[in-house]
Formats: sequence, structure tokens, C-alpha cells
Amino acid sequence: MKIRILILALSLLPFVAFSQKTIVPGSQDIKTSYLKPGKSQYTVYYVKDTSWAKQGSMTYDISFSDNKLNLFYKYTEKDNKWTTLRTSIADAKTLQSISYKSEGQKSKLELNFGETIKGNYYSKKDKKDKLLNLQPKGKFVDFNLAEHMFTTLPLDVGYKAVIPEFYYDNNSDILISNYIIKEVKSYVYHSPRTGKHETWLATVLEQSTGAIYNYVIDKKDRRLWQREMSMGKGMWEICVNEELDYQPIKNMFNREQAVQQITKGNSVIIGRAFAKGSSGKTLGGLVNVSKKQFAPRGTEITLFPSSAYYEEWVSVNKKIKKQGKMPEVPLDPKFGASIKKAKVYDDEGHFEFADLMPGTYVVMASFDFTNSYNYSYVSGYTNYYNYWGYTGSTTNYGSARQSYRDKANIEKQVTIDRDGEKKEVSLKEN
Repeated sequence: MKIRILILALSLLPFVAFSQKTIVPGSQDIKTSYLKPGKSQYTVYYVKDTSWAKQGSMTYDISFSDNKLNLFYKYTEKDNKWTTLRTSIADAKTLQSISYKSEGQKSKLELNFGETIKGNYYSKKDKKDKLLNLQPKGKFVDFNLAEHMFTTLPLDVGYKAVIPEFYYDNNSDILISNYIIKEVKSYVYHSPRTGKHETWLATVLEQSTGAIYNYVIDKKDRRLWQREMSMGKGMWEICVNEELDYQPIKNMFNREQAVQQITKGNSVIIGRAFAKGSSGKTLGGLVNVSKKQFAPRGTEITLFPSSAYYEEWVSVNKKIKKQGKMPEVPLDPKFGASIKKAKVYDDEGHFEFADLMPGTYVVMASFDFTNSYNYSYVSGYTNYYNYWGYTGSTTNYGSARQSYRDKANIEKQVTIDRDGEKKEVSLKEN
């Protein structure tokens, strides 16, 4: 994956220009209608020069209820060894904070916001609770909501603002830090899945540390495409949107129809699954002696109705695989409801499916088998002599039998024309 790193050269001054507006909950610049319910996922990389090292993934889940915005955040380390969870609840119109919860490797934190912030901090190391009674000076935005709040602002070329963000650190007395939108400009973001997108590139300075953040925000739907955070010494943390809603398949999967097709009919498909012996190794001088290799007893056979959705899914993924530039499109999560399973019940690959309606079905099998062949080899030579000396020789041949493991992957379409039909099929690897 090649994604441009937006490292900008800025003149970073450790002060806030008095002409810049301050954005706090309830500010007129906040347009919460840009925030849409749903889940988004980002892959997190550490990037230096041209090296991209995956660190993990983070997921945001936004929902609305009772005039409240609920934001759930989850970070999962790349090896699934640990996670960080955060939940923020705020007023759906103003983004005024109501509560916050988090849990990580070392601690748990619960906060309830009001004129005084009350809560509890629990250290997993010390196994001790610490009651909190905090009184930050001035209004602020919950840091867990801030990145999504940026997407609600009237971004435009030259837009600048200051956002006070609240963050509790048990090892620090600082509760609020200013984040300054230093620059906004137009940018074209290239998604490996959906191509070019017109975006805003907002560069934000964390005043207390001097850290730089770059946010790539879609001009049309305000999707956060990418976030970058400077880490020092040329290292950047870059979070890339994985477009969970990406769905290039135009035909929709009809779950109800598919389930009915495999359960409400009176037709039967019976057959045998096997690999042809000639499908194995055919090297010079090798002759396969096994004509059929039956699927072993217990082999799982899969059946599901063919459809415009499935055929398009196969076609789209074939093109994607050929290009080799992006992940293949997964099947609809509901597709599993259309799958019917059977097992080979004897040593000759027999299987059967019942209760099927007329229609076209895809039948699939995958199994390992042992293939064998006879081959000949030179075992030596016989030399001939007469009174005058050597007169010639003949080559002596031996024969042997060799076995090897092979794998069969079989897929076949079977059509039932009328209800009650009994269809026989040979599920064989060609």
C-alpha cells in the first residue's frame, strides 16, 4: 500500500494568535449533522522514510440515543496481546461532555462531567482506587471526541481556530491543552479502493508539546480518511481508513430467497466427489496408475444457490486479484445463511443434498488425497564380448511405484429444472 505522507514544513510558534477563534461545545462552527452513526476502522502504522510498520488497528463506533452522542473507541495491538477501550457520551447538538470511561493495560478511568468533574482512577499495578474531583479552568472538548469534532467545522482555505482539549493523566496536573488549527488547504486523497477524493488537509499543532497532526477530511461527506501524528526523529504514526462500507458489488444478496431455496423444495442432488488420477504429476516416464481418487469419508461438501450477486462477487474479485493492488471484497456477512453442508458418507465419495427448490446451485469440495504412479529406471547395462573383444551392450530397466500427496479443489454448477427432480452429479477435478 502506497500512501503519501503529508509532512509539512511549518513555522511553529509557541503562542496562540489572538485573532483565532476558540471552538468549545456549543460554538456556532460545530455542525454535528456531519456526524453519522456507524463504524469506521483504521490501520495504524509507524512510518519512517519509506518503511511502513503495522502497529495495530483502531475502531470508532458512533451512535445516537436520547439526544446524546455515544462514541466507542477500541485500539487493538497488532498481535492481539492488548486493547484500549474508550467510551465518550456527549450532548448530540453541542458536544458538551457528559461522561467518559476508559480501560487500558495499566488503568481504568471513569469521569462524570459537570461544573466539577468527578470520577475514579484505578491503577491495575497498585490495585488502588483514586477518587477524582477536578476543576479545569474554562470550557473544553473531550479529547476522545476532538478528532470527529474537526470534521464538523466549516473548513476552508485559511480557516484557523483553537480547540481546548481535556485529557486526564494521573502523572500530570495539566488538564487542558490547546490544539491549534494552523492551516487548511485543498488536497486530493487517493484511496486504493475507491480512487480520488477531494479533501481538506487540516494541520493541527499541539501547543504544549509542539507535536504536529495532519487530518485528511473529505469535503463532501466529512469522512476522516487519514490522520498523521509526528513522533520525533522522522517517525510518524499514520492511521489509514479501511473503508468498512466499501462495497463494489452492485447486486444485492437476498438472504430470505436463498434460505427458502435450500429448505423449501422437494428436489435432491446426489453425487460423488473425486479427483482424476491424471490431475497429479505427469513427468517424463511417469505413468499414473490410479484413475480416480475419491474424497475421503467425512469430507465436507458445500452447496449454495448461484445468484447475480455471487457471480458479480466472483468477477469483481477476479479483477482485483489480477491487479494485485488491494484486498479482495468479502462476501456479504449474511451469505452464510445460504450455505448448506453435507459429508461424504462412504469410501467412494458419495454425498447427497435434499429439500432443494428448482434453480442453479454451486457445489464445492476440497480434499487431500494420495496419488501413486509406476515409473521405470535404468538399473544397469549388460556388455557383450567375443573372441575379438567388445561387441556391444544392452540397457537394463527396473520398475517401481511411488506415492505423493495432492489436493483437489472442485467447484461445479448444478441446475435443477423442476421440483421433485433427483439430480446426479460427478463432482470431479478436471
